[in-house]
Amino acid sequence: METSADRTARPGPTHPPPATPPHDDAHTGGVPRVVTGRRRTVLLVLAAVAVLSAAALVVGLLTWAPERAEQPRALTADERERLAAMRVTNYRDLRAGVRVTAGAGGARTELVGWVDWSRPMVYLDVGGPGAGAERGLLQATPTVALLRPDPTAVPTPAPPPLVPPTERWRLHDPSAGRWLAAVLDLVFRLATDRPDPPADAARRVGGASVGAAPVDILQAPPPGPGASAPPPSPDGHPRYWLDHDARLHRLETVLAGAGPVTVQLNRADRPTLRPVDALGGRPGQPRALSTAERGRLDRLPARLRARGGAAVTLTAPVATVTNLRGAGWVSWGTRTAYVAVADLGVPDRRTLLRVDGTGASRADVPATTVPGGVESPGRPPLPPPAEGWRADPRRAGELGLLLDAALRAAGPGGREAPRRIRGDTVAGRTVDVVELRTARGPLRYWIDRSGELRRLERRTRVGAWAQLDLTPDPVPRLVPAPRPPVGGR
Repeated sequence: METSADRTARPGPTHPPPATPPHDDAHTGGVPRVVTGRRRTVLLVLAAVAVLSAAALVVGLLTWAPERAEQPRALTADERERLAAMRVTNYRDLRAGVRVTAGAGGARTELVGWVDWSRPMVYLDVGGPGAGAERGLLQATPTVALLRPDPTAVPTPAPPPLVPPTERWRLHDPSAGRWLAAVLDLVFRLATDRPDPPADAARRVGGASVGAAPVDILQAPPPGPGASAPPPSPDGHPRYWLDHDARLHRLETVLAGAGPVTVQLNRADRPTLRPVDALGGRPGQPRALSTAERGRLDRLPARLRARGGAAVTLTAPVATVTNLRGAGWVSWGTRTAYVAVADLGVPDRRTLLRVDGTGASRADVPATTVPGGVESPGRPPLPPPAEGWRADPRRAGELGLLLDAALRAAGPGGREAPRRIRGDTVAGRTVDVVELRTARGPLRYWIDRSGELRRLERRTRVGAWAQLDLTPDPVPRLVPAPRPPVGGR
């Protein structure tokens, strides 16, 4: 897991080192240099600039407070139009930096990073004294949340690295942190592609400034249809800091399970985000295959059969409480897959799984039977254990579908309407990511320029992507495991 030292080591803005003066005390016999009148003037100017910058920073921090107390009043026509257009403005602006504070005091949680409303997706660092099990990095869409937990991270969050780590991501269990789901839902609801109807209950409650730009503080119902039920009185509605171009800069509200919530948007901080593999990776620009790409796809089954098999590693976030890692082999000659699988939630157990044309069987073994950690379990033992196997009538569920897709890749058919999603890299190889529409859902082949299949991806029921990486490697003779009757032990 990423440690606090890792967090400290994140790359940040770099600045060139100060130029070394042509002469120093070592070259003048230790005699201090005389500060000339010109240099003294420069130093005074720099000191004045530093003081002014610090003062500007303090002023900037204070401008979130209302400039003056005002009597609440109904909105003008212009204010109503800007409030109705607020979420469309966010949608058109695509992205923004975001800082969320949920709760107060020792229960406060802070989330710092970015939101991309065009995808939509958020990428955040979760910290603060109340973060608990959610402390770490977070990437989420409106339907899937992935967490890279780091209980040793420093309490104060910082913007996450633009290139996210590739490992240790797992599906977040919403039942363990319902407040987080409510906060993410609020952030995603801040954008839409069509104006909202006028909010009859809205009113202006004050004014403030963001930098040099004046903003109106408007109190109105929660954003978006289907939001939580409005409070009984307007005083309980969220407050929006909205500028004259309908751009939102700040939102204050109260959410069930999270307490008081503040969302601050930095509209100048809007980098392009890179989703992790479990969210499908970079979106790319889908298009039809070129002649060369179509040729590599058509020749793939024969190439796999000629190779005979491959070593595989798998990452399969199949449910909020089932995040699988595995390693083993697939044999296209015998149409057999044999892997050892670990569940991140059950670190002391490994499951041996065998899938072939006749069905699936599994055996649970102690973790000591299979070397390696829960994040990267080792390959299954050879020969397979003689006892403890049971038939699996569900064919290993989502994991079985992934292994079955790998075995079917060496067979005929099933490659209609392919399209190239994007170019990418895996294991140092440049690949074309080709997506196929199958009866079991979208399937992606990562094919390198030599025609080798390097990765296979399948979308799971929860909306995440499971990966099976393939490495050319001699495959041992996979002795059939004992196959008991269905449900047998």
